[in-house]
Amino acid sequence: MDIIRLPDQLGTMLRAARVQKGLTQADVARQLGVSVQALSKLESNAGRASFDRVHRLCLLLGLDIALLPKADDARSTDTRRSEW
Repeated sequence: MDIIRLPDQLGTMLRAARVQKGLTQADVARQLGVSVQALSKLESNAGRASFDRVHRLCLLLGLDIALLPKADDARSTDTRRSEW
């Protein structure tokens, strides 16, 4: 399992998943209903893309999105506490 810690890592991982599946940007753009330029921009700057667009791309690529508590954060184990 890959863990993304920085926004810049997201596009790299999405691009790698697309290439691993043997898909071109044109293939994926067509399936998402966006232009190749829009997909290229998403892959190069995914940290700024909408969650909806990233989620749709993940579904297309067969990827799950998971939120995990940080292993080194003692506060993450206290589910009663919320900082929202």
